[in-house]
Formats: sequence, C-alpha cells, structure tokens
Amino acid sequence: MTNNKNPSGHIAAFITILIWGTTFISTKVLLQTFAPIEILLIRFVIGYFALWCVCPRRLSVLLKKQEWTFAAAGLCGVTLYYLFENIALTYTLASNVGVIISIAPFFTAIFGCLFLHDEGPDARFMGGFCIAMAGICLLSFNTETALALNPLGNMLAIAAAVIWAAYSTLTKKISAFGYNTIQMTRRIFFYGLIFMMPVVFLMDFNVTLSQLAEPKNLLNLLFLGLGASAFCFVTWNFAVKLLGSVKTSVYIYMVPVITTVTSAFVLHEQITATAVCGIVLVLTGLLLSESKKIAASI
Repeated sequence: MTNNKNPSGHIAAFITILIWGTTFISTKVLLQTFAPIEILLIRFVIGYFALWCVCPRRLSVLLKKQEWTFAAAGLCGVTLYYLFENIALTYTLASNVGVIISIAPFFTAIFGCLFLHDEGPDARFMGGFCIAMAGICLLSFNTETALALNPLGNMLAIAAAVIWAAYSTLTKKISAFGYNTIQMTRRIFFYGLIFMMPVVFLMDFNVTLSQLAEPKNLLNLLFLGLGASAFCFVTWNFAVKLLGSVKTSVYIYMVPVITTVTSAFVLHEQITATAVCGIVLVLTGLLLSESKKIAASI
C-alpha cells in the first residue's frame, strides 16, 4: 500500500530541492543588508504565520515526550541549521558550503541506523554517494583556482550538515505520530523561533522599515519565508513521511545542480564543460542511490 504513495514522495522531495537550490542566491543578496540572524528570524516568522493562515486549527499533542521531539526538531532544523549555514556563508565560499552541506545524506544514514533501527548504508547507497560527491566538487569548484580553506566557515558547514541529518531523523520519528503535516511543520517552526530568541538578543537585531520596504529585500524575504520555509518544509516533511529520512536526504545532492543552472539564468554565469560533467555525475549518483526505491514504487 505504501509503495503506491512513493512517487508522491519523490515529487515532493524534488520540488523542495528545486526551490532550496535557489536560496543561496537570495541569501547572498540579503546578507548585503541584513545579519544572518535577522534573515533567519524574518523568514521563519513569515513562514509560521503563513502556515497558520493555511491551516488555522491548533495542534493538540497527545504525549509530553512527543512535544520534546517537536522541540528538538525546531532547535535542529530551524535554529541551528540555518544559523550555522548563514554564518558559514560569511566566512567561506558558497561553493565550500554547498559541497560540505551535501554530505548530510551520509550522516542521515548513520543516524537512521543508530536511532531508527534502519538498515545500514548498502554498497549502492555508498557508490551513489561517492559519485554524487565527485560531481558536486566539479560543480562547486569549476570556477575556482583552488579550494579556499577557512577552518571556522568549513567547520560551521560540517556542523550544519550533521544538524540537518539529525533534523531529518527527528522528522521521520515525528511523522509516525500521525499528525497533519502542516500542523506538524508549524509546531516545529514555533520551537525554532523560541530557541532563536536568545540569539536575537545576543546578536543585536536591528532591522528598519526602510530596509524591509526595499523591493529587492522584500521579494527575497517573501521568497525565503513563503516558498523556501513554509511551503518547502511542508513538502520535505511530507516526503520524509513517505520515503524515510535517508532516501529523502539523498535529494540534497541536487542542490548544487539547481544552484548552477539558476545562476546561469539569473546571474548569466556560464555553464562550463566541467559543470556539465559535474551535473551528469550528480544525477548518476542520485539515480544509483535511489534506484532500488524508485523501482519498488513503480
């Protein structure tokens, strides 16, 4: 019965990554005006209220233990992941961050094995991981003369990848509670915003109406809040519910591909032969990692 639903999970994961792959560009634009924590707070406040508008019913959590799981998911997937990623972008190249974040599926597989009693990564998964990482490296560094190493920025990106793996594992656990996906996502956002407050006070939140009213800033914030946060977290959590945390996380390999293609159209950056080879390798790795699951769902 579940297999018939799996194509919907793959479609949801692909749509999510299609949008998330463009967020590096929006974030880079906004970092010219706002601090990382300011972008983070504004986008998730927008996302939180958008989800209330779509589904105004209150979520009644049955067990206190489940509430702690929602809180942990909010801390990992909203507060820590995006805070670490945004700060990493201020210390190191976006290409570095893109490559490092893409190792998240490996950590997700490990966490699934440890905490969800999933099977360990098989040879197909590991082969796809290695091929995709080779492609991601070609994509990310094809315009760079050398890999720029910044210990702090790169360590923050590694931490973000581990934290996202933890979030994916927690959302798989939450999906078993049987709650509505929109209400579930909104509760995660709520805790994310709660945990964000101490950081907001420590980092001197200072946003003016003139900054928000500037069309470039407003459009990018709405895109991040409504599209990349409210809509995409719902579709991602829906995909995790159907496919599992590991199979959904593999779609993260696609982020540098989407970023490269978007940069060509939006920023008019040239797609080189190296980038084309990288795209082919990423897609091959993705298909190899997912092939068994896709075949089972057809």
